[in-house]
Amino acid sequence: MSDVSTRLYQHDLDLTLSNREKLNSNANLMYWYERLYSQLFGADPQFETKNVLEIGSGTSPLKRFFPTVITSDILRLDYLDLVFDCHDIADLDMIEDHSLDVVTLTNVLHHLRDPIRFLRGTTRKLRPGGRVVMVEPFVSAMSYPLYRYLHHEPVDLTVDEPVLSSIEGPLSTSNQAIPYLIFCRRRDWLQRLDGLYDLSATKISYYTALSYMATGGISHRLPVPQSLYRLAFPIDRAIANLFPKLFASFLIVDLPSSGETRR
Repeated sequence: MSDVSTRLYQHDLDLTLSNREKLNSNANLMYWYERLYSQLFGADPQFETKNVLEIGSGTSPLKRFFPTVITSDILRLDYLDLVFDCHDIADLDMIEDHSLDVVTLTNVLHHLRDPIRFLRGTTRKLRPGGRVVMVEPFVSAMSYPLYRYLHHEPVDLTVDEPVLSSIEGPLSTSNQAIPYLIFCRRRDWLQRLDGLYDLSATKISYYTALSYMATGGISHRLPVPQSLYRLAFPIDRAIANLFPKLFASFLIVDLPSSGETRR
């Protein structure tokens, strides 16, 4: 690893540890995640008996709510179960082929150098009927200016390919628009997964409008009383689901494997 790469890696490692502390101390943000994970997995009474791998667990609190989840990240953090580059998941010996019921990631896909490559490779580890569950930024009339002008990560809707042209560090490079483009705008990109995933059975849903922003996110903590936040939360979530193109800020993708492996 070059000196520059080492510095960028260490920067992102330190940032992840700092962000983890900030998230744990932000009660409203933790509530946002708790409600999200309840929506994703809480209705499945068998979820904790399933073999579930989380990608990008450095900051994620998922294991706090579902302790049986296998955590992973590219960063070497001592609280993780696995450390690897998820682009190479197909060739990872630490996970048996066709052994996973669910692979899940939250706000991670838009940081990946080549998300299509990752999704293709993941099919080798999923059981027949297994699925990838992702939560990513959604570009709506309301969220776009917020992501574009108030968030430090870029939102580039004009890219020609669903890849990041350069990587400065695991967290330092991103394009928040790429997941939205893959699953909502660029059918030709999504078709690259055809045969590996059952695209006709893919489920798309939406999560919250302003609730995440009202927490201050990981970088800040806004002084919104917990009682008021929790009172307004279901209204905010309902608005996002009723009028996603106007108000939704997050996209939930439930992508079922077809049972085939990467070609």
